[in-house]
Parts: sequence; C-alpha cells; structure tokens
Amino acid sequence: QLQLVESGGGLVQPGGSLRLSCAASGFTLDRYAIGWFRQAPGKEREGVACINEQDRSIYYEDSVKGRFTISRDNAKNTVYLQMNSLKPEDTSVYFCAAREWRIFQAMCVMRSELFGDWGQGTQVTVSS
Repeated sequence: QLQLVESGGGLVQPGGSLRLSCAASGFTLDRYAIGWFRQAPGKEREGVACINEQDRSIYYEDSVKGRFTISRDNAKNTVYLQMNSLKPEDTSVYFCAAREWRIFQAMCVMRSELFGDWGQGTQVTVSS
C-alpha cells in the first residue's frame, strides 16, 4: 500500500527555517514525481515545489524561489523541503503528493488532480 507521511512542521518566527520530510512506503520514489502543496484556511491548495527523478526536473512556485529547496534521498525513500527566510504568508498546511511517472508527460505540472496519492499534511505556522 502506497503511503506518504509528512513531518517537520511547527511554529517558527519570520525569517526562520524549517525542513519538511515526506517519507514514502509501499513504492520507490524513483518512479514518481513528488510535489509539495500547501493550503491555508479559506484559500485554494497551491503547488509549491516538485521534483521528478526521471528527467531531473524541479519546479518552484514564484513566491518561494530562492527560499525553498526540494531534494530527495532515494536510499531513504524520502523527499525534503528546506524552507528558509520564512514569511507569515507561508503559514499553511503542507502536503506531499506522488504522481507516477509517465513517458512523454511533463510530470511537475502542479495540478492537484494529477497527483494520485497524498500525505496527511503538516502544519507550518510563521509568526512572531
């Protein structure tokens, strides 16, 4: 059974850092694109970052470029999201999601419906 479990969220002051982890079980990450999404209360879910092993593509949403870094450790079957210079507007529940690789398809298209498996989410709160 495919499962994703996020961890690493918490309360941090503006300008601080957090590293989120997305641990996968029941499948190997190298055949999947893994995306990080976030959803704040009253707002739509938005794609934040994505990494695809097959074509080495990486995507970042404009507001996090230069602050967030996505990476993967295939040996640990885990994807990370390093978040630096956090802002209050980064406050959200963060989800990781998996999309199975398909040849000739751009994998890091950040539409929720393209990602079939989701974690339960981890809360990130940026506040002084």
